Amino acid sequence: MFKNILVPTDGSALSRKAAKKAAEFAKKMGSRMTGFHVAPAYRYNIYADYVPPDFISPQQFAANSKKIAQRHLDVIKKAAAAAGVACGCYYTTSDFPADQIVRAAKKYKCDAIFMASHGRTGLSRLLLGSEATKVLTHTKIPVVVYR
Repeated sequence: MFKNILVPTDGSALSRKAAKKAAEFAKKMGSRMTGFHVAPAYRYNIYADYVPPDFISPQQFAANSKKIAQRHLDVIKKAAAAAGVACGCYYTTSDFPADQIVRAAKKYKCDAIFMASHGRTGLSRLLLGSEATKVLTHTKIPVVVYR
């Protein structure tokens, strides 16, 4: 039914569980998986006459982001390997994860998205938003939401 399933991760415990379920789902569907992580964008924090003690350069930030992304994506790779499913993994940086997930689905020719949702409600949903809801409203391909 599906040929390529995008599996976004934020590295949370729920995303790790979703990756395992996505691998099982992909195996049943005869699909391949595409793991995807969106790291936060770099922010300059230098002021005219002050450099904060925790300052890191854009190069250090990029290296740290890559290392963290690889750690999160390794969970998806291992889940896919355990299920015998082909898997490629990618990451990008942005302050808008949902937009990047929708773009990645198009870029990597995915025909479904399998993602976790923390199921926030009330004020926490208002303040933190729901990336799953944003993805659902901005894509035309099927989305499986794992909770």
